[in-house]
Formats: sequence, structure tokens, C-alpha cells
Amino acid sequence: MRRHVVLGILIAAGALSMALGVYRQAAAGAQQPAPMVIEVEKLKDNLFVLKGGGGNSTVFVQAAGVTVVDTKNPGWGQPLIAKIKELTSKPVTTIINTHTHGDHVSGNVDFAQNVDVVTQENTAANMKKMGPVTSIPTPPVNVFAQHGGHGLAKRTFKDSMTLFSGPDRIELHYFGRGHTNGDAWVVFPAVRVMSAGDIFSGKNLPLLDYNNGGSGAEIGDSLMKAYDATSKQADSIITGHSTVMTPADLREYAEFNRDLLNAVREAKKAGRSADDIVKSWKIPAKYKGYADPQAVRLQANVENIYKEVR
Repeated sequence: MRRHVVLGILIAAGALSMALGVYRQAAAGAQQPAPMVIEVEKLKDNLFVLKGGGGNSTVFVQAAGVTVVDTKNPGWGQPLIAKIKELTSKPVTTIINTHTHGDHVSGNVDFAQNVDVVTQENTAANMKKMGPVTSIPTPPVNVFAQHGGHGLAKRTFKDSMTLFSGPDRIELHYFGRGHTNGDAWVVFPAVRVMSAGDIFSGKNLPLLDYNNGGSGAEIGDSLMKAYDATSKQADSIITGHSTVMTPADLREYAEFNRDLLNAVREAKKAGRSADDIVKSWKIPAKYKGYADPQAVRLQANVENIYKEVR
């Protein structure tokens, strides 16, 4: 009897081990999952950039709580919350999402039900749908549908909104289409810092998400409006995925996007096809330090800009 019991235990243990092994391989592509590491960059005594697990998150510690800008990929909400608790014992009271993409909004679902979620009105509509992203073949995970709508926007704004007052003041702005049709700019006037999200993700060719209202014909103007309106309020700009930059970098990025638009427009007027432009276009030499464009992104951007311009 004892022998049968022991044998049964061994078989069960072996089956469990095999099942766990299959699960881990399926979940991690036959590899052990990478550790969920979030790195902290301190910009001010009460303002931090948290990197890893998707887009950059901004953490602003206020008198009575914490405001978080963008909350990373699915599954990264809890690591983000844990890291915030290492920085302050104050509760998170507010989330601001700069745009709809899953690597900036999915962690919302891990925060408490009473946390206020604020977005631009077009982003609120996009988050309800969580539709496909232009030039990215993998469909997004609709974490909000999976969680009964928890984490969706509770308040929205059209062009501007002010949250809190005094040293806690936050100003929200929308300057037009670009990365999407709901890109929010988040200004912290007391510390002279601004969060830009992915309309200014770094010095690279932007992801123009036409499926979510983006525009290559308008992004340059939207970026320049942001520069004109906020350059006197902020010395530092938290980008969507890169390092902290300056208003001068933002102005240059606006010019970079305008130059691409003009290149496509002039080539179309000359009778060249979108494919011809893709094959010949290079980042102008004056834009030093810009990342080489991804082929798929360049193709999608040029084709869509080509359709937009006259």
C-alpha cells in the first residue's frame, strides 16, 4: 500500500513538474521569464522617472498623494506599484495616461478602484476599443475588457485641464494629432518638468498610429505648438521611451518631422511613388544622434503621409 502511495505521489509530482515546465515554456518562449526590473531616475526630490516594462512612467509626489503618468505593459502594474512604495508611503491618487497604447496604460488595472484616471477625450475613446496599432502586427491586449472596465478614464479634457494647485499643480494640454489623436502633454510647473509620452518618444522616426488617429502631416505642427506653449514652463522633458531631453531637443524634433513631411510632399509632386521615397530616404545629416529607422515603420509612415499630402 505504502509503495503505491509513494509511486502515486511521484507520478503526480512528475506530472505537475511537466505541466509547469510546459506553461513556463509557453509563457516565456521556452526561456525563463526575464526579471521585472524597474529603474528609477530622480529628477527632483518629488519627481522621478521609472523605466522598464514599457513606456517611461513619471511619479510626482504631492502633499497628499502621488500622481503617476503612464503605467506600462500588461503585468507591470504591480512591479510599478511596488517601486513607487519604495519612494514614498503616500498613496497613488491619480493616473494620467498620455495616449492609448498598451505599454503606457495597461498597468492601470492593478491600481485601486478609487484612483482617478485622467486622459485626453480621444484617448479615452481609444482605450475603450484598444484597437490595432499601425505597423505593429501583434494585436493589443484589451486589459480593460478583461477587468470589467476598471482602469479606464474617469475624467477627460479636450484642449487643457488643470489638476491641483500650488506646488502640486499639474497642467494638461493637447496640441493636435501626431503619434495618435489624443497625445497629452503633462506639465509640472513647480519643478519645471514636462512628460511628453510617445509623441516625443526619443530622437527617432515616430510611430504614426493612423489606426488611433495619428498623423504624419500634422505631428510637426503639434510638436512645435507644444514647444511654443510650454518651453518657458519646463527645462526638462520626459520622453516616452528615451532619456530626459530639453525644449531645444523638442524644437529640433518638430523640425525633423516637418522635414520628413516636406520630403514626401515634394517627391509626390515630382511624380515619385511612395516606394521610391522609402528606398531613397535617409535621416538628414544635420540630425545627429537619431536612430536608424525601422524598415516597417519607415514604409508605413511614408505610405500614410503620401496619402495625406496633396
